[in-house]
This record gives sequence, C-alpha cells and structure tokens, in this order.
Amino acid sequence: MKREKSSLPNPKIGKIMEQTLLEIMLRHMENKEVIGDSQHGFTKGKSCLTNLVAFYDGITALVDKGRTTDIIYLDFCKAFDTVPHDILVSKLERHGFDGWTIRGQYWDRHCLISVSNMDSGIECTLSKFADDTKLCGVVDTLEGRDAIQRDLDRLERWARVNLMKFNKAKCKVLDMDWGNPKHIYRLGEEWIEGSPEEKDLGVLIDEKLNMSRQCALAAQKANHGLGCIKRGVTSRSREVILPLYSALVRPHLEYCVQLWGPQYRRDMELLERVQRRATKLIRGLEHLSYEDRLRELGLFSLEKRRLWGVLIVAFQYLKGPTGKLVRDCLSGSVVTGQGVMGSS
Repeated sequence: MKREKSSLPNPKIGKIMEQTLLEIMLRHMENKEVIGDSQHGFTKGKSCLTNLVAFYDGITALVDKGRTTDIIYLDFCKAFDTVPHDILVSKLERHGFDGWTIRGQYWDRHCLISVSNMDSGIECTLSKFADDTKLCGVVDTLEGRDAIQRDLDRLERWARVNLMKFNKAKCKVLDMDWGNPKHIYRLGEEWIEGSPEEKDLGVLIDEKLNMSRQCALAAQKANHGLGCIKRGVTSRSREVILPLYSALVRPHLEYCVQLWGPQYRRDMELLERVQRRATKLIRGLEHLSYEDRLRELGLFSLEKRRLWGVLIVAFQYLKGPTGKLVRDCLSGSVVTGQGVMGSS
C-alpha cells in the first residue's frame, strides 16, 4: 500500500526560518544601535567571557592606580517573565519592528530591548548580560560615593517606570581592595547588604580579586563529575572515558578561565590533578606517567590549554566585532593565562 505523505510541515524548514528571522532581527538591532555596548547577552561576538573581561579589566586598572572601588550586583525579580507586554511592544515599535515580528517567539531577544535604555544618565560603569546587571564606581572620594548612590536612585526610578522590580534581598555590594571605607548604599528605601564575595555569571569574585576560591570551586565541580563517571560507567576504554571527560568534567575547569586562571602554583596543581585522575581511569594507561598518558591520548596539559585558549580569545577579540574592547584593554590592563593582571 502506498503511504500517504504527511501534511505536517517539515520541522527543519521551521528551524531554518526561525534562524533566518533571528539573524534579521539581530542585524536590525545592531544597525539601529538598539542594544548598547554595556549589553553582552544574546549579542553577536559577545558572551559571558567578554562581559567579565571588559568589566573586571576596568576594576583592575583602577586598583592598579591605587583607587578604591565598589561593585553593586543588582538582581531583578524574574525580569524577563514579568516584563509588561504593552511597554515592551511600545519599545519594539519605536525601534522599527513591525507587528508581525513583535508577535514572534524570540522573547529573550525582545526583552533585551526592555533593558536597553537602563543606562540612560548613568555616571558610573554599568555592565549587563541580559538582565544580570552590575554597577561599579570609584569610592575614595565623597563625590564618587555620591555618584554611585545617584545611579542607584536612577535605576530604581527606571524600574518603577518600566514596572519591573529589583529583588533587593539579592542585591549586594562588594567593597574592593584594602582600606575600603565600606560605604552603605540604598536601593529605594532599603539598604544594600555587603558581601565578601559574589558569584558573577558563574565565577566567584572576592574583594581582593584572589581567584583561589574560584579554582577550588571549579575543581570541586569537576571532581564531582569525574566521580559520577567512575561510579556510573563500567567501561574503562578511552573511547568511552575520554568523551565523557571532555563533555562533563573539563568544561568546569575551563569556563571563563581566561578571567580567573590560577595565579599560584598550588591552584594550578589543584586543577591539573583532576585531569591526572581522569587519564588514569583509562584501561592500559594506569602505570604510565602523566606526561606519557597525555601523549598517548593526544591531550595537552590544562596549563597549555589555558595559554592556547588565551591566544585564541585574543585573536577573536582583535579580528572580530569586539576588537575595540581588546584595544581598550591593551591600553590599560590585560588578561593573561594567570588571570586578570594589571598593566604594572
């Protein structure tokens, strides 16, 4: 019996159309400069890494000059779930999107527009990844501290006008460097609590920019993944263990590592130890030295991979749309395989 052709649309065609429309929307937003330089989420050539590098490069440059800085980490209450539809539609229309496009399903990209004018009038440094927002300013003068408070007042007014709310219990201030006066700030009627360390896009940042805690956290997550593989997989062949390690373990050791790469030998060894354990799981390699195991498996040490990764990212910055970012960085402090380092 001849099988009838399905009347359902080909899902691949739908995916191609979605991707094409998304690219057109993003190109339109770029051409109209809808999304400002402070936004790194869902934007071409930018990522969590570019957000972190650009922001903390400015911090380290100030610290190198002996300036005292504060960082305010801001948190919205389910920001993209609570964006008022009429306000969002009004903003989209002002930026030239037609009604058919507005009814599309690219809600996360649409919502970038909802926070695009958040920077208006801001005096200090504001950085965003989607709705993850942080504010930084110099606080060794009264004027600097007052500027941060004025910006917080502006952001609170902006949130009220746009019917969005800050989750003030999760908003924190991180006082950078020693001798910080630890000024107290308020958001609306509530005081912002201080914190000795904060997670920023998955990277643990402390008040002295010491990355040892982040190294320990990365190693802990990686070891947990390696333990799951060891307990849950009976095979010890390289064809099984190596792909699992590459997919489930090593990413923890290399996520945004161009920012937080280990500064001390003990931290380097802590990370390398995870790969040592992983390669030793593979049948037939148990009695070889670590260097011989790497050679047999065609792997590099994590230290070499970090250097390689830094060179690749630097090349991408110089050649790609974020070239201006790296040129600005090179005029001040730079990012190396040992973490964020100042120009001194």
